[in-house]
Amino acid sequence: MKAVKIIGSILAVIVLIAAVTAIVNVNVVKSGVEYAKSFEKVEYENQLVPQKDADGYWTFNTDEDLNILQITDFHIGGGWLSADEDKKALNAVAAMITEEKPDLVVLTGDMVFPVPYSAGTLNNKNSTNMVISLMESLGVYYTACFGNHDTEIYSYYSREDISDVWGASDLKYSLYQPGPGYIDGYGNHVIKVKNSDGIVKNAYFFLDSHSYTDGDYLGIFWKYDSIKESQINWYKKNVEAIDRANKAVDPQCPLFTSLAFFHIPLEEYEFAWNELRENGYKDTENAKLISGGFHEKDETVYHGMHSEEFFETVHSLGSTKGIFVGHDHINNAVLEYKGVKLVYGNSIDYLAYAGIDKEGSQRGCTLITLTQDGELSVELSNYYQDKYQSKYEKEEVTMQWQ
Repeated sequence: MKAVKIIGSILAVIVLIAAVTAIVNVNVVKSGVEYAKSFEKVEYENQLVPQKDADGYWTFNTDEDLNILQITDFHIGGGWLSADEDKKALNAVAAMITEEKPDLVVLTGDMVFPVPYSAGTLNNKNSTNMVISLMESLGVYYTACFGNHDTEIYSYYSREDISDVWGASDLKYSLYQPGPGYIDGYGNHVIKVKNSDGIVKNAYFFLDSHSYTDGDYLGIFWKYDSIKESQINWYKKNVEAIDRANKAVDPQCPLFTSLAFFHIPLEEYEFAWNELRENGYKDTENAKLISGGFHEKDETVYHGMHSEEFFETVHSLGSTKGIFVGHDHINNAVLEYKGVKLVYGNSIDYLAYAGIDKEGSQRGCTLITLTQDGELSVELSNYYQDKYQSKYEKEEVTMQWQ
């Protein structure tokens, strides 16, 4: 009887703690959403407005080049433990978007981090709504591709649920599309740039690189998944379909140029870096270091576990000039491998890596322009530059490398 009473008391305490946490988190989320909505709309001289094309993809109709801003590893916790870090992250992203005034913001995964020991919650919809509230308040067109943390196995909401949140019909600026149900993952979609002659000059491919694999359900062994064959076939068919549509307008039309965005890096990032490292970090025939560096422990690339043919397909088709990922927060670099730029974007993370809120060299955004003539420029841009004037005070950080 005494043991039963003790167990009952313990359960009562657990229930009480859970109830108090839930109440606190309701107020924290409300405060976080209000904070996200406190940022003013970005002022554009002439903001490009996309339209749905005949194939169902969002399309910017313009003869000008599109300016893209990549934000990766936002890592909004959405709970009582992460409230301060969440506001710092929202403040940083708002400052960079407001200054750069991009035509399109691409969020390349891990927008949220509802991990209980860091965030104090399992509710990944609340943190997702905080990110979306910010983007809608800024009035900038945006899309997203999922990372491993956006829908943890223990999160309240599944990938399908969160896909519905990003693609909700009442969002004014979201260009996210869930993608066809016959291929793997959520959020496989395309955004195009079409000129006044009706020719698609550029296209941007967004893919779900999935989460954990091989029984590593909690991700504690760093066994990350890879892009699937069905997605590679989908990518190839879209490249060919856009090329056919262009040639129906102009038979002499050259192949359009494109970019690909997802979260988990390909093994080719490791191949390229190893070639450079073995050559004293000097360029090789296949690999070039354009800017940045790899700062994860032992310069590790945490790529997908299983070999796939995405890079080979990209290389053989010849359309895609650059691939953009996140995931490894302190690998921030622009490489070129076999003629294709491989980019690790600057990250935001104030929460996931121990002590990273006090460090600043890696924190920022990636500025991307793919011209209609096929020239690609990429700049890793640090948040702590004077040009980024944040609405709320910037935190003091250590710049651990220059």
